[in-house]
Amino acid sequence: MAEETQDDTGRDRDESGRARNARPRDRFGRPLPFGSIGIPRIPDDLELPPRETLDYAQRLIDDGLPFNAHEVLEAAWKTGPFAEKSLWQGLAQFAVGLTHIQRGNAKGARTLLERAAQRLTAYGTAPYDIDTAGLVATTGTLLTAIEQGKPLSDNDLRPRLTIEH
Repeated sequence: MAEETQDDTGRDRDESGRARNARPRDRFGRPLPFGSIGIPRIPDDLELPPRETLDYAQRLIDDGLPFNAHEVLEAAWKTGPFAEKSLWQGLAQFAVGLTHIQRGNAKGARTLLERAAQRLTAYGTAPYDIDTAGLVATTGTLLTAIEQGKPLSDNDLRPRLTIEH
């Protein structure tokens, strides 16, 4: 196991000074103190085929864990083909937007959901049955609810990533 190294600000860093993802986190992705027991983490080096990535991320969203879904989608963004990077980035940003809603951070949710909608709209018709149009519509619904201060149900925060056949 890698040795814990922190910089002057208490951030977890590897030997070369890059940020590490080693701190335990709560179910909303918030860092916990070292030594705390958090939820199981998504490996930093996760590499799955696209459909498995989407299935895994969907299960996490359905379980109310969009932060973990974001980590799965972010792995696809970082390891996938260049031509699909903006698509996976948009999906990861969408999941982080859901995370910010769970945390009660309306400003963060708005920012990430707007970015996600821009990326997903720009991508257009996506591969792997990704429902870009549905996700953009859901983003609009979520943004309206946030602006109006309307409560969102757990179901509102569990949208489908793909078109069901």
